[in-house]
Amino acid sequence: MKSNGNKRIALFAGSFDPYTRGHHSLVLRALDIFDGVLIAVGHNSEKRTMFTLHERVSSIKALYANEPRVSVDTYDGLTVEYAQKAGACCLLRGVRSVKDFEYERDLADINRMVGNIETLIMTTEPQYAALSSSVVRELLAYGKDVKALLPEDYVIDTNKQE
Repeated sequence: MKSNGNKRIALFAGSFDPYTRGHHSLVLRALDIFDGVLIAVGHNSEKRTMFTLHERVSSIKALYANEPRVSVDTYDGLTVEYAQKAGACCLLRGVRSVKDFEYERDLADINRMVGNIETLIMTTEPQYAALSSSVVRELLAYGKDVKALLPEDYVIDTNKQE
């Protein structure tokens, strides 16, 4: 694995619509392994999101305001190309199930082939195995309280409905 100068930075990319406790858990655990984590919020104009890019980025930045080892950025295009430009040593991916693992394994193989970058696949903590951004969005659409599914101190307008 390569490094960014003397620091080993993992790239954690996703739409994070919204950013959940599962995402937060992965980042905190990755900080035990890497010098830093770059959270890259993908901007895909064709994908319909509940929260704007600005809302997602500013909420994640605020969550890690006191953690200098975490940075947040946005990107367009291929994740592997952004990772190369950012100097990331690897991609960080989380899996909740065998189904997730098979998808991520295939993607890791392609990213290694296309961009010569490794992927660290971390299993989720058991309490977050059923948690996903899409579940949170669906609950929000029905007016349910999702605070327990989002990181503490994570500020986003949960009164939005699809």
